[in-house]
Amino acid sequence: MRIRTTAAAQTALSDMSLKSFLLAVLATWRVTHLLANEDGPADIIFKLRRRLGNGLIGSLMDCFNCMSIWIAAPLALFVSTSPLGWAVSWLALSGGACLLERLGGASAGEHPDIQPREGNDDVLR
Repeated sequence: MRIRTTAAAQTALSDMSLKSFLLAVLATWRVTHLLANEDGPADIIFKLRRRLGNGLIGSLMDCFNCMSIWIAAPLALFVSTSPLGWAVSWLALSGGACLLERLGGASAGEHPDIQPREGNDDVLR
């Protein structure tokens, strides 16, 4: 069984290279992590987040997954310039950044939630 591909799909796939994709995933994760989870150098990101408040953009800055979608969009051009390749790369870069965030576990300075076991709720085990 042979699968036929369109010229657009072939161009999209030939545009992408593994090296470009991996670099773009790492860049997407790094910028997204900086904006969503860190204060930044000289607290620049913290001050920006405070100025934005609880509005739409301010709440987007608190959500890693939401922020990765917007950070991945321009970086997808690094991976592919064809429209189809760009669209696929955009979603794949955001997904790759989200996977890295989940694999990384708790960030530096964060503590995992400590859940009490059955019984005495005021004793941590």
